[in-house]
Amino acid sequence: MNPQWTQRLSAAVLLLAIGLPGLLFAPVFGFRPLLLPIAVVLVACFAVTEVCARFEALRPWRPVPALAAGLLALGELEFGPGLPDAAMLRGLLDGVTRSWQLTLQSTWPARPDAELVLFVPLAVLVAAVLGVELLRRPAVALVPGLAVAGLSQAYVALSGPAATVAGLAYAVVAGALFALTRRRGSRLVLVVPAALLAVAVAAGITFVDQGSRPALAIGHEAAPPPPLRIDDPLDDVVDRLTHPAAPVFSYTSTAPVDRWRTAVLDDFDGVTWRDGADYLRLGSTLGAATYHARITVPAGSGGPWLPSQAEPATVTGVAPLVDPRTGTLLLPGRQGTVGYELGWREPAIAPDDLLDAGIDAGGHPAGGVGQVPPGVAELAKTATGGLRPSFRAALVLERYLAEHYHQAVGPVLPTGSGWAQLRTFLFGTRAGTSEQFAAAYAALARIVGIPARIAVGFRAPAGASPVTVHNGDAFAWPEVAVAGVGWVPLDPTGSATRGTGAVPGGLAQATDGARQALPPRPQLRDPQVGGDDEAVPVTSDPEDNRLLVVAAWVGFGLVALLLLSAASIPALRALRTARRRRRTGADAVVAAWLEARDVLRAHGIAVPRGATVRDLARLVPSTVDGSVAEALAWLARQVDLALWSGDGADHGTVTQAWSAVRAIGKGLAGEPWRARLRAAFDVRSLRAVPGTGTR
Repeated sequence: MNPQWTQRLSAAVLLLAIGLPGLLFAPVFGFRPLLLPIAVVLVACFAVTEVCARFEALRPWRPVPALAAGLLALGELEFGPGLPDAAMLRGLLDGVTRSWQLTLQSTWPARPDAELVLFVPLAVLVAAVLGVELLRRPAVALVPGLAVAGLSQAYVALSGPAATVAGLAYAVVAGALFALTRRRGSRLVLVVPAALLAVAVAAGITFVDQGSRPALAIGHEAAPPPPLRIDDPLDDVVDRLTHPAAPVFSYTSTAPVDRWRTAVLDDFDGVTWRDGADYLRLGSTLGAATYHARITVPAGSGGPWLPSQAEPATVTGVAPLVDPRTGTLLLPGRQGTVGYELGWREPAIAPDDLLDAGIDAGGHPAGGVGQVPPGVAELAKTATGGLRPSFRAALVLERYLAEHYHQAVGPVLPTGSGWAQLRTFLFGTRAGTSEQFAAAYAALARIVGIPARIAVGFRAPAGASPVTVHNGDAFAWPEVAVAGVGWVPLDPTGSATRGTGAVPGGLAQATDGARQALPPRPQLRDPQVGGDDEAVPVTSDPEDNRLLVVAAWVGFGLVALLLLSAASIPALRALRTARRRRRTGADAVVAAWLEARDVLRAHGIAVPRGATVRDLARLVPSTVDGSVAEALAWLARQVDLALWSGDGADHGTVTQAWSAVRAIGKGLAGEPWRARLRAAFDVRSLRAVPGTGTR
């Protein structure tokens, strides 16, 4: 190949090898948002490389125009066409200094906005510029791209088949680069075995790896969002109830809605319930949405919270912060009217299955309760009927509060949710707002081991769409963690059992069905939840586990070595044939004879020491197709012309000799499949014939 074309193709393959690691950020941004920015910077870098190859005076300065061209192309793509201006320069600078941090502050997949995604093509650009300068040493030139790959895996590590496919794709491109840049005369004999070994190792990693997160992975906590100063939404419940007519928001929904949440409180020290949420910038999606609603929040409704559901999936129209654990949405600095579309999903479960479900104590600890006043722990046991922690016990506690306590009415409503106020509610007045009901329920549930938290928001009022929610719909309710379901909302005020509010949705309907199926107090029994009738697992010795892992890897290595050895035989034979075909003149004709001899040896045909081509043609067994002997006789004529005619071997003689070799192969193709399979993996055909030493 022309050296210039070889150099050009090597640069293109190197840039491809550097661009592939940039696409490994696909779990963070998606594949399509990354493809065009990475392609743009690589094309710009390749174009500058071509220009510098034509003009010798530019070669020493090549990194500067390559970097400038890549930045300009990326700026034009992300910030619109036109001359570079201050906005473009600020955006590119933010791509270097802030975009990686903003990405860590977002849920994944992140929104494909320029302020987030820019650091990926910028990293690829820098790696491409460095790689082109190091192209004379291809192994070193690949290092900048590997650094980009390492950065991508620090964000989200690929695992399983995806990691295998990515690794093999990179190995193919890198192998092509080594093949293009190898020195003349150097051997590629070890390339195929090394590639096969890479396949075996990748398959082993795919089999063993279960997607565990590497120890050096960067977490969202590496770049937390700025702290927010937010008033306690639980304190606003009574204030809203005393001004019930004020509108808060309106919505149009594709499905019935039972309630809307604005905040979740899960940290209790005995005095105050706090929001322990870890807010992130909401990415493009948190999953597939089953239901959708169009929500409008007018100006002056107060607070940064946006009405949401327990499992939001998508939000369009605004870019809020989200706590994925609670579904809470915040829009700091909200001004004026805000309109957005919310998509969410709900778990599906039958009422009977929900009634008999256990609690999710592993993923959601019960939580703190502070200093519990005297008599409260006994009340908690009484209220749950002495049942063990389960969803049935949670419903029993809900029914107890609904039957033994009532909602406060009048112009002056009780406030507060610490133990001082809850003790008065539980043992004194027995009257309170949803604030005291929710706080008392969550505290009592935690005492008996049921994970619980408080959600604050609004009931969904009945009415034609669009539905307007007012202050009078303000509501606080407890939620309990149920195994296999998640957080299930309850209503200890009893309004849920009296039909207040909109038609229940899927989970609310299942909860109401479980309430109705709850037996009377004298008939209460603990449900058979997972683990009651199961055998206790026997813990194994870690040393035994390590020995099993070592033994498994040794066995896998032996099998891989065996397969590698077998597969390398036809590969090495093919490489030997390729080297022979590159010979010219009489050497090429002799190489054709050597190739024919080795093919016959592989098929079990004896080749005596010192035998000529004509001798071998006469020695071919009669069981072999006659075309083999004819091809050997024709090959003998070409050998005589090349060695004894005095004129040497021209191109036609070489072509005829190798045509005879192909005819021999076609004749042997009619042999039984077992003979052909044995010939393909016959290691003896790789050894030199005794007395010749010719390969």
